[in-house]
Amino acid sequence: MSNTKTKQNIQRISVTAMLVALAFVGVLLGRLIPNFAEFLSYDPKDVIVVIGGFIYGPVTALVVSVLCSLIEMFTISTTGLYGLLMNIVSTCAFALPAAFIYKKVRKMRGAVIGLIVGVFVMTIMMMLWNYIITPFYMGVDRSVVAGMMMSVFAPFNFFKGGINMGLTLLLYKPVITALRKTHLVEESAGGSKFQIKFLLIGLPVLVTFVLLFLVLLGIL
Repeated sequence: MSNTKTKQNIQRISVTAMLVALAFVGVLLGRLIPNFAEFLSYDPKDVIVVIGGFIYGPVTALVVSVLCSLIEMFTISTTGLYGLLMNIVSTCAFALPAAFIYKKVRKMRGAVIGLIVGVFVMTIMMMLWNYIITPFYMGVDRSVVAGMMMSVFAPFNFFKGGINMGLTLLLYKPVITALRKTHLVEESAGGSKFQIKFLLIGLPVLVTFVLLFLVLLGIL
């Protein structure tokens, strides 16, 4: 029993470390995407974080978020502690509600509801946190930031969350299947037989929010 528990702990640590690395790759890929505003940029790391939450629960999502954000701060970020704080708040606001709901309802319905809740929680939380923090970061009056709420912060975070929801629905099943095949995740962990349903829901969501995001960027 002890050996089994030790093996499971090692597997969990290994998968978590791999997820942190993949999340950071997501940050790097985000550098290739045009910024929505001077200090608002999209990256897909939240997808990896929430997948970790779906596999092991909200605590793992929190760990992956914090570790990835710390690595980003000490390597490529130019926003210092401000960027670290906002990264963690943003990612956790999206991933933790999704992971918590999926932990309670381990069916596709739970995943979809959790992700929808995550999108709205992140949008609201980031409006509040930007209202509090951004005046110090930008060196502007809070009324200026208040004027950006509905025109900048709300649409950016809503469409960012929608894109990440679509990507999560598309990637979760392939990721969990690959981890099972390598015996890094137990057969009973993180899964149910979603099969084509994830694709049928995730693809339209992803395409819709990507197109809307491109419109916001002025590309379409």
